[in-house]
Amino acid sequence: MAKVKYYVVWKGRKPGIYKDWATCKKMVDGFDGASFKSFTSLLEAENAYGSKSGAVSSPIQSLKSSSKSTLSSKKTVILTPSISVDAACSGNPGVMEYQGVDTHTKEVLFHKKYPLGTNNIGEFLALVHGLAFLKKNGSDIPIYSDSVNALLWIKNKKCKTTLVKNNKTTELFETIARAEEWLKNNTWKNQLIKWETERWGEIPADFGRK
Repeated sequence: MAKVKYYVVWKGRKPGIYKDWATCKKMVDGFDGASFKSFTSLLEAENAYGSKSGAVSSPIQSLKSSSKSTLSSKKTVILTPSISVDAACSGNPGVMEYQGVDTHTKEVLFHKKYPLGTNNIGEFLALVHGLAFLKKNGSDIPIYSDSVNALLWIKNKKCKTTLVKNNKTTELFETIARAEEWLKNNTWKNQLIKWETERWGEIPADFGRK
């Protein structure tokens, strides 16, 4: 049975959420500057569409606008603009990669890959990379992560990994050391928020390998 998809059209003949590709195509086909994307759940599509349909700016430009909303664990509001980070590992340890995306559009903002690592290390490095990325761009918007361990490591400014150091992990441990050093020497105003997977579905930065 084919999976149901929902199509968000931010820029098109009629912005909105559509339940089939044929209708979505009519809204964007031949439309100059069309912006659209498919999602696997209606909730995910609604969150991506947001309250400002048709007002999509470039990722870097949108990141400089701080959100005025607040989020508590009891609310279902996802703050935008914001970025989301996640990691994936083929085996644990195994080939590891992480990325950061615009929470609203899922535009990939940064991505790194290492020959050997763990998921927790990837989640940690993704958060540090996100903080450094936003600071470089003068943005104080929030960062979402679904990793409790990584958020705790950021708080303690220390990657508590038990991964063995060897020839395959040399570059990774050098990156970890730089990340820890960055945390010790920098400050930030960005909120680091736990992504509520059970409430909102998979984090936008998810690699989709589950």
